[in-house]
Order: sequence, then C-alpha cells, then structure tokens
Amino acid sequence: MRLKLFHGANMAEAVAQIRAELGADAIILEQRRTRRGVEVTAALEPDELILIQPLASPPNVAPPSPLDFHNIPPRLLQALASAPLPQSLAEALAFAPLPPGRERPLLLAGPPGAGKTLTTAKLTARMVLSGTLPLVITTDVQRAGAVEQLAAFTRVLGVTLAVAPNPATLTKALAHKRPDQPVLIDTAGCNPFNEEQAQQLRQLMVQAAADMALVLPAGLDASESADLARAFAALGAQHLLPTRLDAARRLGGILMAAKAGSLALTEAGIGPEVADGLEPLTPEGLATRLLSPPKRLSQDGTSNTDEEIS
Repeated sequence: MRLKLFHGANMAEAVAQIRAELGADAIILEQRRTRRGVEVTAALEPDELILIQPLASPPNVAPPSPLDFHNIPPRLLQALASAPLPQSLAEALAFAPLPPGRERPLLLAGPPGAGKTLTTAKLTARMVLSGTLPLVITTDVQRAGAVEQLAAFTRVLGVTLAVAPNPATLTKALAHKRPDQPVLIDTAGCNPFNEEQAQQLRQLMVQAAADMALVLPAGLDASESADLARAFAALGAQHLLPTRLDAARRLGGILMAAKAGSLALTEAGIGPEVADGLEPLTPEGLATRLLSPPKRLSQDGTSNTDEEIS
C-alpha cells in the first residue's frame, strides 16, 4: 500500500491533488482541518502482490579462538586448528632437546639484545648444579660490559671464562677443553642481513665445529621473527631458544620462527633467575601457554587475566 499526505486550502483542492497523483483508485484514510485548510491521508492499493521476505538468518560465525590473540599467520593457524593443539603443534613444528655441547660446542647466536649472555649463564649454572664444569667462551668483545657481565656469573659459579674475539683465539680456547667437557660459546649480537656480520658468525661456527642455537625474544612480530629465523638458519642454526617467554603476551612470532627456519624448539627463558630460568619446550606445555587467557594490568596495577577484568 502506498500512503501519502496531501495539503489543500479545502477538501476539493486536496481531492484534486490525490486524483492527480494517485489516480481514481486512491482511497482517503484520514482527514483533519488545519490552520491553512485541510490535511488528507490517501492510499493506493498496489495492483500486484508484494511479498516481503523475512530477514535472512545470520551466517554461522565460529567463536573466536584463543589462538587468534597470538597473531599467528592464517596458514599456520589453520594447521594448528586441524587437531587438538598439542598434537597439531607436534605435527607442525619440531621439538628437540638442546644439544649438550659435549661432542660439539653449543654456540648461542641471535640479534642484539636477544638474551644470549644471560642464557649462557643459565646453561652454565644448570651444568654446575648437576656436577659438571663446562668450558665457557665469549666472543662478544664489541658490546660494552659484555665480558664483565658473563664473568660476574662464571666467577660465582667457579667456572673459568675464555675470551676469544676472533676465530684464531677461539681455536686456542677450545684447545683447553677436557674430554667429554661441554662447551658453551656466547657470541656478539649479529644482524644476519649484514653480510660482514653474518660471515663473521659463520666463521666462528665453522671454526668451532659447533651446533648453533638461535636465541630469539618472544613477542616479536611474526613476519620479522620468520625473516630472522630463515637468515640464521642459512648460517647454520638448527635449534631455537626463545627468551622472555614469561613476559611476552603474543607468541605467534616464536611459532613462525620455528616454522619458517625449520628450527627445533628446545627450551625457553622464563625469567631473570640464573639458577632456574629455563623451561623445556614441549607441545603440551606450549599449548597450555597459548590457550591460557592473556594477562594485563588492571587499574590498581595488579596483574589479571582479560577474563577476570571483563
């Protein structure tokens, strides 16, 4: 039905307007007087049947997954959703123990500020507490205070620290290795996209015949982490040791680094404590972290999960 309101000085004028616009079949539904004349509501029944369809049902939208929070790229996210998370993690990514550093030295590499020196101290402390004194070597003489930082840890642990700024002195340091003694090598921060720095790191690894583990902070952008992992894998890295896992809220970067670089997830730094600051990474443990509600600070400064605050 088509409705319209008409105004006229009198009824005759209003009816004339109705006939002119709606035709002879129009009907008058209501009329009332106004200060200027009359006001008439008229209607015209349509000639054809009009069907008004009900609103379509909204499409079924899957509820958001806890994994969405971690900024995981779609392809990997789809792979992780194909089975229970511990199982899909084990199928999509590699997990392996950290090389012990006995037959081949363990060389820790990574970008500047990744936490290599503290990780070296943590691994040294673990070995000392288990009754083994490792040979600890640092090649990081560029960063101010780097040698002193690691020396402070090794002195407390009763371990001698060898400083080897180049491949030649690294060979001399390795000559002091006792049979079956593990060797840990801390390196300077490396930009793997800088050809000179990348070549220096590669020479150190080859000279020491070492296993390289990439030390990478958790919480980085997934694409950036993937690029870094590929670059370090090209230099010889085979293992991934994330740091700051306790502080990072989004872990998509670590997952993408492991996937893109084909790196085996080994252990993770979970705090500043030297004696107990590493956690073995397993599909089950990583799944628990990924599915746990993220934490944030409430207005009073205390830490709560997003679910508790909302």
